[in-house]
Amino acid sequence: MTIRLVTFDALHTIVTPRLPVYVQYAQTFEPYLGVLEPEALKKSFKLALNQVQSEKPVYQSGHTDWWGEVIKRTAIGAGADPRAVDASLSLIVPKLLHRFSSKEGYKLFDDTLPCLQELKRLNIRTGLVSNTDSRMKLVLEDLGILPLLDPILLSETEGVEKPSREIYFRACSKAQVSPDEVVHVGDELVADYKGATEAGLTALLVRRPAPEGDEERKDPDEDLNGVEVVSCLQQVVQRISKG
Repeated sequence: MTIRLVTFDALHTIVTPRLPVYVQYAQTFEPYLGVLEPEALKKSFKLALNQVQSEKPVYQSGHTDWWGEVIKRTAIGAGADPRAVDASLSLIVPKLLHRFSSKEGYKLFDDTLPCLQELKRLNIRTGLVSNTDSRMKLVLEDLGILPLLDPILLSETEGVEKPSREIYFRACSKAQVSPDEVVHVGDELVADYKGATEAGLTALLVRRPAPEGDEERKDPDEDLNGVEVVSCLQQVVQRISKG
């Protein structure tokens, strides 16, 4: 079957934080909460994010309150005075939400734009399927690639998130293609690779090498046997052009 559409995950696949998230949090927290230890912030953010994702999937209560809860738990978990956090949260949250709505907070990987342009040259549509809130469109617009992505499905606006097959089926429906005409590219084994393949799509798992493995996102017990892995987006183009 001919490939007519390639969908991408957003974070850690085509965009990445300009600085590590915990560093950007630390910079924003400091005027209000003082200096917080970076490693403590890193651990606290990961824990807070996982907790809120579990408690309120698909940004229940809206992304402002959702991220406000993550930010509050991150600061307190990293050792900030809870009273100072409560007193300054109404100032901190808008600053961080704005920062992570633009190229101030995010940047493209070097291979993102060339990959999208090459797929377009091959007459293959490119889209986005991401477990993110609606601000991701602002990020993509600020980074200059929004016009290259259609359809765009974000978990907040769709009310469903990967690895549910439903969000992949919706992407196919909007693009008017069948699942076996679609390749999905992402960095999460369960949400991206397994979710897409269970929906009948072909999937490629992006695992970018990094000194500390932050971008590889590998869990110690992860089983990649039989998984199609690429280390960059240029390999996506190569795989597709070779059929």
